[in-house]
Amino acid sequence: MKLSTKVRYGVRAMIDLAQQNTGVPILVKSIAERQELSKKYLESLLASLKAAGLVRSVRGAKGGYKLAQDPETVTVEQITNALDGPPILVECVEDPLLCHRSECCATRDLWKDMTDGLISKLRSKTLADLVRETQKKERKMKAPAAKAKAKAK
Repeated sequence: MKLSTKVRYGVRAMIDLAQQNTGVPILVKSIAERQELSKKYLESLLASLKAAGLVRSVRGAKGGYKLAQDPETVTVEQITNALDGPPILVECVEDPLLCHRSECCATRDLWKDMTDGLISKLRSKTLADLVRETQKKERKMKAPAAKAKAKAK
């Protein structure tokens, strides 16, 4: 199974918006530059996230995008569903009538368990969790550079 680029880049864009969450709209161009994404592609992702009520757009000279909800309440599941729909590993998991073997298929049970586990994990992680984890990783990356700089003095 592979997550789509829509989901991967959409989650990155949401983390970026959450990190810049001052109430001031953020330009698409700024997010695209920080995340190294195409502005056009990012705009399509933001349109889907807006339709799902996760971001708001502000028009005008001081326009851009901002979060529509508190990062503590936005789950990765919501972001994923907004961009790609619910994750389903195999179609028969959602609709057992698609396959006449559904009732006796041990692998269907495995795919269902895996799907349920994935959904549970996506539901348990909030945008705020990802921001905290990102900040922690960024601090770890900066620490060796700061030590090397201090040593050079």
